[in-house]
Amino acid sequence: MNRIGPDLRDAERRIEQRGCGLGRPLHLLAETTSTNDEGHAGAKRGAGHGATWVAERQTAGRGRRGRSWVSPPGEGLLFSVLLRVDCPPPRLPLIGLVAGLAVRDGVREVAPSAPLTLKWPNDVLCGGRKLAGVLVEAMTVGARVEAVIVGVGLNVHTRAFPSELASVATSVALAAPGRELDRASLLAAVLASLDRDLHVVLARGLGLVRDRLEEADGLRGRRVRNDGGGEGVGLGIDDDGRLVVRQDDGSIARWVAGEVHIITF
Repeated sequence: MNRIGPDLRDAERRIEQRGCGLGRPLHLLAETTSTNDEGHAGAKRGAGHGATWVAERQTAGRGRRGRSWVSPPGEGLLFSVLLRVDCPPPRLPLIGLVAGLAVRDGVREVAPSAPLTLKWPNDVLCGGRKLAGVLVEAMTVGARVEAVIVGVGLNVHTRAFPSELASVATSVALAAPGRELDRASLLAAVLASLDRDLHVVLARGLGLVRDRLEEADGLRGRRVRNDGGGEGVGLGIDDDGRLVVRQDDGSIARWVAGEVHIITF
């Protein structure tokens, strides 16, 4: 515990104050390979819904598509939460979207005027720069989802990024200059939002979060391209979590997954 930053040590109490069903039990780790690895191992040991792992440092943190996630110790909020949910595999993309909304909700509490958007499928941007990423990994048995691990990497205290990231990354500290930031409170806020929306969305779809999702959608009206060469203008996110795109020939495509790039001129 003595290697855990002081603004994380109160996380358990902050979560209890929110009355949150996630974040219990809470494991605070000075170092691990990745919090998603901890989530997978915990799930195999029989850990229950809501178990959460938070790390100050990851030696092999990862993002989507095998990319690494780098965060200096004490500067980021790196955590994974284990979900035991009745979720058919086609609904897994909805979890990433709801988790992205939860991160946005949490950051808005300390940076209410920051231009926070979601970049489908699961990045959170501030002013067009990456603030956070979400990685959803499922453990399945046949066609049944046994467990879902939602990993979040959120840049919090960082004020200076390496040169290769300076133009594409940002942090809560840069979005809310002058504010005293508490990672424990941010963690509790994100978990509370995820806890509130998760089961409703999995049972009934995105309808009840539709207004928030449309407000946050950073690709609506933007020209986008995917890794398969598809290109067009983003029209929004449908009830199944797919990105709706009007292609240049006027046809409507629905992208299920993959990397999306915003085309600027």
